[in-house]
Amino acid sequence: MKKHTTHKVMIGQMPMGGGAPVVVQSMTNTDTADPIGTAAQVIALAEAGSEIVRVTVNTENAAKQVPAICEILEKRGCKVPIVGDFHYNGHTLLAKYPEMAKALAKFRINPGNVGFGQKRDKQFEQMVEAAIQYNKPVRIGVNWGSLDQDLATGMMDANSKSTTPKDANEVLREALVLSALTSARKAEEIGLPVDKIVISCKVSRVQDVVAVYRALAEQSHYALHVGLTEAGIGEKGIIATTAALSILLQEGIGDTIRASLTPRPGESRTLEVETCRQVLQSLGLRSFTPQVTACPGCGRTTSTFFQDLADKIQNYLKAQMPVWSKTYEGVETMDVAVMGCIVNGPGESKHANIGISLPGTGESPAAPVFIDGEKAMTLRGTGIAEEFQTIVAEYVERKYPKKQKAKKQKAV
Repeated sequence: MKKHTTHKVMIGQMPMGGGAPVVVQSMTNTDTADPIGTAAQVIALAEAGSEIVRVTVNTENAAKQVPAICEILEKRGCKVPIVGDFHYNGHTLLAKYPEMAKALAKFRINPGNVGFGQKRDKQFEQMVEAAIQYNKPVRIGVNWGSLDQDLATGMMDANSKSTTPKDANEVLREALVLSALTSARKAEEIGLPVDKIVISCKVSRVQDVVAVYRALAEQSHYALHVGLTEAGIGEKGIIATTAALSILLQEGIGDTIRASLTPRPGESRTLEVETCRQVLQSLGLRSFTPQVTACPGCGRTTSTFFQDLADKIQNYLKAQMPVWSKTYEGVETMDVAVMGCIVNGPGESKHANIGISLPGTGESPAAPVFIDGEKAMTLRGTGIAEEFQTIVAEYVERKYPKKQKAKKQKAV
């Protein structure tokens, strides 16, 4: 697929845009004034695969603790870039707490929430000047729920007087795009380089997100952060996020993404990271972990044995991946097939790097294993899951070169 051309932006040591791989990011929901709790959640998100983490900086206590959070992360060996999310009082906090400004890898500014009336332009300018002073990139993030009301009202009034008025929803989408692009160009006029600017226009409905980002991509080459403002809870949030991101990413639009999921009580915040990674891997844009192709089951597979095996294999790969990724080059691209009967089992298993075809109802109690397209062996008995895991581990060790050896070869 052709990638939408955007400027490259460095977020700490993380490249974004300019043809770099799409970056996964997330945001904490802890009180930033609690450095220990916030640092712990940042580490959990980073370990799940978040490559950028945003934190709320809304009070003086939160601003004071940002350097402490970054210090904890450094001591723990967590190098993920931290972004400060500012609304209303960001100009004051950035001026009053220079150590906080220095510690952050990027500032997030919402043009609709930088100030009101005559103060708006001045306070926006102060925040951009702080970014210039500390050599930080800025995300200019416009949200449907906090759109500049003067701009929105003016455009709605003009539309109502038109001889061919547009749908109100379309006008608001245009207002979002105009707000983002106008603010980005204003930041450039103040002196912020184009390679320090990321923009976003977030709304909550899939079709609106698609329309807005298509317009942004058509009208500019700024690096783009893509996502829904509030995706929702559970399956709804995951599906809405996947639908929106998949359309845009398939069109080459988007340099960094987030799934703004509402966690269920007790649910891990890392689900939003896992969702983004699965979207990217499913689209073939990035590889993070070996993938399991598993049969959905039908009347031929009335036994749940293959479901249990698929679950065991998936959990095994997830547990092993942190070890394998440090040891073996390219293991994240491995495909594993766990199939349930003779109809598609052998064929799907042959297409995977390594696959197993389990017996369906009434079939011979045997499970052929295919390695790189060839039948390698047949497993029988009650220990098939454990035997297959051993075969996968041996395959990884045999198939993928060790990273340490690769480094030695480069040194020679």
